[in-house]
Amino acid sequence: MPELPEVETLCRQLHQKVVGAKILLTIVLDEKLAGLEDITECVIDDVRRYGKTIHLILNDGRSVLIHLRMSGRLFWKEQETKEPYTRWRMETVDGNIDLIDPRRFATVEIVKTRTEKDEKDLLQNFSRRTFLERQVKRKVSVKVLLMDPQAISGIGNIYACEILHRAGISPFRQVSSIGNDEWMRIFKNAKRVLKRGIEKRGTSISDWCDLYGRSGEYQKDLKVYGKEGKPCGVCGSFIKRVRQSGRSTYYCPLCQE
Repeated sequence: MPELPEVETLCRQLHQKVVGAKILLTIVLDEKLAGLEDITECVIDDVRRYGKTIHLILNDGRSVLIHLRMSGRLFWKEQETKEPYTRWRMETVDGNIDLIDPRRFATVEIVKTRTEKDEKDLLQNFSRRTFLERQVKRKVSVKVLLMDPQAISGIGNIYACEILHRAGISPFRQVSSIGNDEWMRIFKNAKRVLKRGIEKRGTSISDWCDLYGRSGEYQKDLKVYGKEGKPCGVCGSFIKRVRQSGRSTYYCPLCQE
C-alpha cells in the first residue's frame, strides 16, 4: 500500500499538472465506482494530502478524494489509450489522470471540501501534546500504534520499521513503557525518514510508480525492511523478521533491544 511519501509524491506532481485546470470529463470504467457526482466544468483549485488520501480541491466547495488502498496507481496520460485495469479517468485540456487498480480496492469519492487541519500528520500540523495525551496509555506495541491512522496519519509497515530502527526502539515495546525522551527520538526520526522518502519519490519494492510511471528510490536507503538475515548497518547483528499483528516486522535485535 502506498504510504505517506508515495501519496505526497503524487500530490506534488498532480499540483504541478492540474491546479487551475478545468475538468472536461470523468469516465467511470468500473461499476464499483458508479454513482459519483458530476464534476464536469469544475476547476481544480488545489491538491492536498490528508494521511494517505489525495484531495483534489474544486472551485465549487467540493473535493475529489482518491485513496489508492493496496494496489491503486495514478498515472498522467496525454494519449487517449487506456492501460489494462483502468477504473476511472479525469480528462483535462492538457492530459488525463487515470486510476489503475488490478485489485479494485482503490476508492474515489466526491465530498464537501474539508477545512480542518490534520493534527495527526507529522509533516503538517502534528500536535505532540495531543498525541501523548491520547495515546501513551494504550495497551499496544509502539509499531502497531505508529501504523494506526487514528493516532498518526500516513505511516505504513515499511516506514514504521525504518523509523523504529533509526530511533533504536524495539517494535515490540508497549506504548506505556516508552518515556518522553524516547518519544522525541521517534518523532525526530519519523520526520527524517518521511522527508527522505518524499525526496526519493517513495519506495519501489513491488509495483509502486509515480505519476509518470517512474519507480521511487527510497528502497536504496532501507536499513531493515526486507533485509532479513543481512547484517545491520549499525552494529553488524543479523536483521530478523517476525509476524506482528498480521504484518512482517523487520528489526535489529541488538540495536532495538
